[in-house]
Amino acid sequence: MLDRLAATIDRHRSGDWCRTAVPRLGLVAVDASLEPTDMRYEPMVCFVADGAKRATAGEREWLTERGEMMLTACDLPIRAEFEKVPYRSAVLLIDGPALADVLLAIDGGPDEEPVPSGPATAPMSPELVDAVTRWVGLLDAPEDIRPLAAGIEGEILYRLLRGPLGPTLRQWSIADSAVSRVRAATHWILAHYTEPLTVAAIAEVAHMSPATLHRHFKAATGMSPLRFQKHLRLQDARRRLLAGDTTAAEVARQVGYVSPTQFNREYRRVYGLP
Repeated sequence: MLDRLAATIDRHRSGDWCRTAVPRLGLVAVDASLEPTDMRYEPMVCFVADGAKRATAGEREWLTERGEMMLTACDLPIRAEFEKVPYRSAVLLIDGPALADVLLAIDGGPDEEPVPSGPATAPMSPELVDAVTRWVGLLDAPEDIRPLAAGIEGEILYRLLRGPLGPTLRQWSIADSAVSRVRAATHWILAHYTEPLTVAAIAEVAHMSPATLHRHFKAATGMSPLRFQKHLRLQDARRRLLAGDTTAAEVARQVGYVSPTQFNREYRRVYGLP
């Protein structure tokens, strides 16, 4: 079943990563080992059909191998390394209304609220692999996408909610849960990371005390809120330095650093070179 999913992904790949005509479906296909790569995860579930990828965020890391899936419940700057290639995966970008519709159709209330635990991995059931394969397979018949995609996506969400990732995914959709509050905080930092931020301001956005925010935020992302901001700044700086003819001092200013010396020191600490 996994070979069939990997082959279906292969037929519709476009570079290492691509969005597709199926709403909220992305495909990843990597054939050769790459240097560790900066990425920014959105809330999503990654279904690995072949290979293995290690994701590192702050002090935590997760390895997702063939036949496994990984749920990321909030925006997250990570460093990815493809440990086994060829690597093939399908990515479901989580949609709040679609998830809410499935939850309404399931009997019973939400599970007891867990502390956010960051990206979570689990094996895929055969039924889930089959549903994901049919979802990707819609790309073989574009005329089927509009009438069938939402139904298959709903089936995937249903099987996820009934599986080991279900408790965290349920909390994702509850407006006042710790998971959703951390998600709101990460989203706000993404919009303001070049500005001077304080833990108190971020806690106000999340409707948490600073101490509670720190505990939940670190559990979910592997880092404190201000370290999260720093990672976003450094990732953005690296992209700017690689993409254009500019100076390190100018890039430091653009991403929010007051001191080029501090920027140089922190950049070296993360990337190994000034």
